[in-house]
Amino acid sequence: MDYLKELEGKSVHDCYHQIKMNKMASPIFVPGPVIVGAGPSGLAAAACLKQKGIPSLILERAECLASMWQFRTYDRLRLHLPKQFCQLPLMPFPKTLPSYPTKQQFLAYLKLYADHFDIKPAFSQDVVSAEFDHVCKLWRVKTQARHKRDETAEYLCQWLIVATGECAEEVRPQIEGMSEFEGTIQHTSSYKSGSRFCGKNVLVVGCGNSGMEVCLDLCNHNARPSLVVRDAVHILPQQMLGKSTFGLSMFLLKWFPMRFVDQFLLLLSHLMLGDTAQFGLRRPKLGPLELKSLYGKTPVLDVGTLAQIKNGKIKVCRGIKRLARNAVEFVDGKVENFDAIILATGYKSNVPSWLKGSDMFSEKDGLPRKPFPNGWKGENGLYAVGFTKRGLLGASIDAKRIAEDIEHSWKAEATHVLEFPCPLA
Repeated sequence: MDYLKELEGKSVHDCYHQIKMNKMASPIFVPGPVIVGAGPSGLAAAACLKQKGIPSLILERAECLASMWQFRTYDRLRLHLPKQFCQLPLMPFPKTLPSYPTKQQFLAYLKLYADHFDIKPAFSQDVVSAEFDHVCKLWRVKTQARHKRDETAEYLCQWLIVATGECAEEVRPQIEGMSEFEGTIQHTSSYKSGSRFCGKNVLVVGCGNSGMEVCLDLCNHNARPSLVVRDAVHILPQQMLGKSTFGLSMFLLKWFPMRFVDQFLLLLSHLMLGDTAQFGLRRPKLGPLELKSLYGKTPVLDVGTLAQIKNGKIKVCRGIKRLARNAVEFVDGKVENFDAIILATGYKSNVPSWLKGSDMFSEKDGLPRKPFPNGWKGENGLYAVGFTKRGLLGASIDAKRIAEDIEHSWKAEATHVLEFPCPLA
């Protein structure tokens, strides 16, 4: 530990604000974990650590909490699951909120959460690399100021928590003829509402929860949306038997095997929604829960889109073959004109671009190689929170496990210091 005595700076926050990232300052030693990402996962990890008396530092590339929720979601967004399954550890949602809080209500909750636990991230700090130093047995985390590219810093820490999430970067497929298309092409990350598309033909590519809800929003703003459905998809009612479908599923799984619960959900869905295949929405062979468990593919919870498909206000199309100046040719040979294309094609992790020298995360998809529930812990004090493909509930589970694991090391080191006090103290 002699190496650490040479490091300058008293506390990480004092040091951070004093040096203001001057060019390349001396390394900053962080006594607790460094958390990369100030979204819900990062906040949950910091709160669980704080409850155990362990300080942490969150590094966030944006200028605010939960930047994805702030800037890359559409206006009508609500939580797709009831609030009790989306609350972060140690602090429930206010009782006054509806069962499915709006985007703004969720953001207000996150702000309240951060204030309650006195979590103060270092904003506008883009982590460009993080690598374990086997000589000093610490993580070296290098950052670059978001708006001043010549301002860099290096943090040293014993524990590194990756909380950048599964949705750090947009997935934008390359489609033949994209450069020739004269209409607008945008990802759902920049879509806010259908008001600007009133009276226009809009093609939505992707039939997940976002694609379905964007189509519904376009309908509500008098646009003429079409939906590209390439693969089979499970569509379930948001509510069943007076309960949320998710809540009902979790309850049944306590008593029955997954395949039985899947068959029960599909039976109720057929009774409530009818045969979706007749509208171009084929169901996968695996049940919705089994598909989610094995491949992380989330079923669509219908909030009204299917009714608009049934009455013809939303057209279902096959996959795209190519684009032209103002038209789209589909794989079945049909050609239709469109004014705009919205890519509801999802997001991906960006961890492999900055985390070096670790095989915890797959280079292919940027997710932990070990599936849930074992993907939260790596080697040399490396952790992952929010990569479970199980939403906010999975992130909360990760955060609690990480805090408990770090607490053991934290207490062991504190005991060691008491038994062998520093002669310079």
